Amino acid sequence: MNMNINNITLIDLIMLALLLLAVVLLWRMRGQQLRTDMRNEEQNRQFQNIEARLRESRESQLNSLAAMQGKFEQRFGEMQHSIEKRLGEMSQISIEKSADSNKKMQEMLHQRLNEISGQVEKRLSKGFEKTTETFTDVVKRLAKIDEAQKRITELSTSVVSLQEVLSDKRSRGAFGEVQMAALVRNMMPESNFSLQHTLTNGTRVDCMLFLPEPTGDLAIDSKFPLDSYKRMMDNELAESDRQTAERQFRQDVKKHIKDISEKYIIPGETSDSAIMFIPAESVFAEIHAHQPELVEDSHRKRVWMVSPSTLMAVLTTVRAVLKDAATRKQVHLIQEHLVGLSKDFGRFKKRMDNLSNHIRMANDDVKEVSTSANKISSRFEKIEKVELEHEDIDLLDKDLDDEVGDTE
Repeated sequence: MNMNINNITLIDLIMLALLLLAVVLLWRMRGQQLRTDMRNEEQNRQFQNIEARLRESRESQLNSLAAMQGKFEQRFGEMQHSIEKRLGEMSQISIEKSADSNKKMQEMLHQRLNEISGQVEKRLSKGFEKTTETFTDVVKRLAKIDEAQKRITELSTSVVSLQEVLSDKRSRGAFGEVQMAALVRNMMPESNFSLQHTLTNGTRVDCMLFLPEPTGDLAIDSKFPLDSYKRMMDNELAESDRQTAERQFRQDVKKHIKDISEKYIIPGETSDSAIMFIPAESVFAEIHAHQPELVEDSHRKRVWMVSPSTLMAVLTTVRAVLKDAATRKQVHLIQEHLVGLSKDFGRFKKRMDNLSNHIRMANDDVKEVSTSANKISSRFEKIEKVELEHEDIDLLDKDLDDEVGDTE
């Protein structure tokens, strides 16, 4: 019984202890729940305060951002205006510099072209003057030839009959002399011949041509025996008489060749040859065609027979010789002029090269100006599209950072 009481008491005690433990645990759990609820309420209040602060901060930031946006737009407008103004000034300065450079280049080119054109006109005027002088000289010569031809025509018309003139020896000699003198005057300068020239041996030659060495002075005789030739060519005479006249003709011509060689070829004074003028082409042709011994004899005695046509060729050759001699005398002047012309051409070439360089430089400047104009146009296009340079963007970022710092 006592054991039962003890057992019950122990069990009760255990149950009581468990009950107390349960109560304590429930009390603690209740206290913890209360603390947890209180903590949750405190956290909710804190969250509400934080949210309110966040709303206030957001509104403040929005207001700051709106103010900064307004300032940014104002700053951007001012900067855009400044950029436009600076670019306008730069473009105006570039245009003025380009205009001044182009004006100076045009003035320089105009000056160079004027100098070159002046030199060319000067050269051309000198060439025209020389050409005009040559043409004037040719016209004068032609006028003289026309006058001589008129004189010959007047002389031929004034002669009633050539047969009457040639019937007398004096008349025949005068006719040959006049014909020869007319040819010489037409072809030779007055200073290079002399009519009826007297030699040191006392003889008088019909014409003396003054030629340069080594030819020397050349005598021309215009008298020629024609009596025997007329009889020789007369068909009414008998054959024997004509043969006799032919022999006499050969003797007369030989004697005339000998007289010319002895009278008009003087060593140290005249040339080593002389000219025998035959006034009729038919007589000249007869001698060369049928009298070869006379031609050989004249060659041996260095007496050259000429007709009016061949005398013209001889005088043309003589004139060329005189011209060549005069040219040789003036060759040093010609050389000086050629040297001067070479120097002038060298200066012309140098100035032409300088002009070419200036034109090339002007072309390069035009290209550079065009490049600058393209860059300026590109910058204007960028400004229209609101595209700023890196330095302007950096400046704007710096201003924004400063304003944000001030706001905070």
